[in-house]
Amino acid sequence: MSDVEGETLQRWSQRRKSAQGLALRCRIVLACADGATNTEVAAKLGVAGATVGKWRSRFVVDRLDGLVDEPRPGAPRTITDAQVEQVVVDTLEKTPRDATHWSRASMAANSGLSRSTVGRIWKAFRLKPHRADTFTLSKDPLLIDKVRDVVGLYLDPPDIALVLCVGEKSQVQALDRSAPVLPMMPGMPERATHTYIRNGVTSLFAALDIASGQLITSLNHRHRSTEFRKFLNKIDKQVPDHLDVHLIADNYATHKTDIIQTWLAAHPRFHMHFIPPPGSTRSNAGSAN
Repeated sequence: MSDVEGETLQRWSQRRKSAQGLALRCRIVLACADGATNTEVAAKLGVAGATVGKWRSRFVVDRLDGLVDEPRPGAPRTITDAQVEQVVVDTLEKTPRDATHWSRASMAANSGLSRSTVGRIWKAFRLKPHRADTFTLSKDPLLIDKVRDVVGLYLDPPDIALVLCVGEKSQVQALDRSAPVLPMMPGMPERATHTYIRNGVTSLFAALDIASGQLITSLNHRHRSTEFRKFLNKIDKQVPDHLDVHLIADNYATHKTDIIQTWLAAHPRFHMHFIPPPGSTRSNAGSAN
């Protein structure tokens, strides 16, 4: 090994930007140059003996060039980085003339690439032009205080107290199939008619204990403050008397009527906490989980 080769190998093995594979190969060759056997080098560097023999032989034949990876088999790359960048930029910053978002076909026509290539680029950069999420900005001046209050109850609930997320689902349809369901048979799934009979609607009141996952529920034909008061009475009966009750609810009018305020005044262990509008206790409970 010449002095120039030795200096180059030392530099490659210590340079931060060198690939780890190349740095290991340099250390293997340097250790062999010190007179160590393949077995000794393998034990010292924690690699297989065959690995040491491979790179030792490659260096003897091709010198420094032998430590570089050989060209991989397969067809050469046909898609340039500039083309990939253009697809990503167009996806993020432009829209097609006759549509609200790009499809594989429209982007393929715009970029000159195939649909499958466009799909692979989108997958690599996690782009999904067909999807769109919505969000709402709350105008509540007490937004920060309410968020801290609700989140604080979930993360650090008071001692000797129960925190319940209260919500309701109105207009729940009671449906039944127009004919009996045919049971599952070998090689045949359960079958039911696509037509159904309406049996009216009901309203579901529910209080979820986030900590335990337990539910207190009540079904009612109507959805008024009177029914909500009955639901509060049910909670009062099921929760042990020594516990304070913190109810997290949305801003539905049913929760704030005079009937409810009078009931709360008569039951001082109950404390209402309202999330900022237009939030929903359904998403609120899911976030807490």
